[in-house]
Amino acid sequence: HVQLVESGGGSVQAGGSLRLSCAAGMIDSSVLTDKTFCMGWFGQAPGKEREGVAGIDSDGSTSYEDFVKGRFTISQDNAKNTLYLQMNSLKPEDTAMYYCAAGIMTMDQVLRPSNHYYWGQGTQVTVS
Repeated sequence: HVQLVESGGGSVQAGGSLRLSCAAGMIDSSVLTDKTFCMGWFGQAPGKEREGVAGIDSDGSTSYEDFVKGRFTISQDNAKNTLYLQMNSLKPEDTAMYYCAAGIMTMDQVLRPSNHYYWGQGTQVTVS
């Protein structure tokens, strides 16, 4: 069983930055070296479906949705079992609840919510 706890959300003006963190607890360290273990960030705006933002596998390969490329960066610290999302040049349309997720999959699936079966509770990001 994997526990995911997000932090770092908040309110920021357009053009500002935030860094989200996701602490992964109760995870077998051997899973982190499994090439098919992936983690991702997803956003859900009010009244909209949850959508992929960025994903990463245990080797550090990354994938981004087009609307965040060049602005957001996903990274991980395996020693700390922590996933990060650096969000720069934020726009009002980035306003959403952001969730951290994890699961076993290939990188071509990492941005699809249905492929992740561990989820955090979310952290709110509001851009005005």
